[in-house]
Amino acid sequence: MQGERHLVLKGRKRLVTLLSGTAVIAAVGFMPSTPANAEPDIKTVQARVDRLYQEAEQASERYNDARLELASLKRDLGLLKADQGRQDHRLEAVRQQVQDSIIRQYEGQDLTAVSRVVLSDDPQSFLSQLSTMSSYNDMQDQLFDDYATELKSLDIRSDATAKRAAQVAELEKELGAEKATIDKKLSEAKTLLGELEADQRQEMLSRGTVRTPVNVPASGRAAAAVAYAMAQVGKSYVYGAAGPNAFDCSGLTMMAWAQAGVALPHSSSAQYSSGPHIAESDLQPGDLVFYYSPISHVGMYIGNGMIVNAENPSSGIKVAPLHMMPYVGAVRPG
Repeated sequence: MQGERHLVLKGRKRLVTLLSGTAVIAAVGFMPSTPANAEPDIKTVQARVDRLYQEAEQASERYNDARLELASLKRDLGLLKADQGRQDHRLEAVRQQVQDSIIRQYEGQDLTAVSRVVLSDDPQSFLSQLSTMSSYNDMQDQLFDDYATELKSLDIRSDATAKRAAQVAELEKELGAEKATIDKKLSEAKTLLGELEADQRQEMLSRGTVRTPVNVPASGRAAAAVAYAMAQVGKSYVYGAAGPNAFDCSGLTMMAWAQAGVALPHSSSAQYSSGPHIAESDLQPGDLVFYYSPISHVGMYIGNGMIVNAENPSSGIKVAPLHMMPYVGAVRPG
């Protein structure tokens, strides 16, 4: 009886195992399959590309800001070097007077004792040796004081020049880092776009584009700025560019207003401080409109709730709705 009972239990276990396996196979057979290389979702890719373009533009506008600062620092450095050169000449003139005074005092005597002072090339060493000479009290005190004053002035200018030169070097290093960030973000965006089929890519790139001509009723100097900006529609977006064949956002608005005789800096954040701020309800064609916080994009209002702007490397220069991006405020140049 026990042998038979063992065989029955063993048979039941095999049956359960077989049925379980069959159920698993059946369940797997009814599970929906996911292709290993599913096409990227256009909305997901578009959001990622838009974010990469925004990050690249933020880096680009920081790059533009740094270039403006670098130009200013280099101008300062040039002025400091020129000032230092003039001070060098003044110091040398006073030193020559001191040397002549020493020689006159020792005229007719052995000059070996003072030769180190007279022939010294190092200004600080010259001053130190001069102050220890036994004849110091008999020297012309005013000449000595003049020399000490001029030397101090030279030291101040030398320090200022060295500090400004260090700032220039550091800023040039930052510019290199920003440029690398721009290139990296743009490369990532291009890779994502390359994963889309051609028709999907075209649909995404044409989003928000106004293809019909727009008649802008601008007047005065704004008319020249608007006319120039509108004439660039269809051209390429290139980071750091300001025409004639490609622009970035602030490069376009800078060159557009230059046609009206208004000088703007090549930076969206700097342009935000270039004129009076205008309420959205008071916008007129030619006004500059700014986006994102911190500000990293600028366009030009053309009326009827529309702007012309250098948008990104995929879209280029185009007409788009005013609120296509997070709106911050507006400025009226001139």
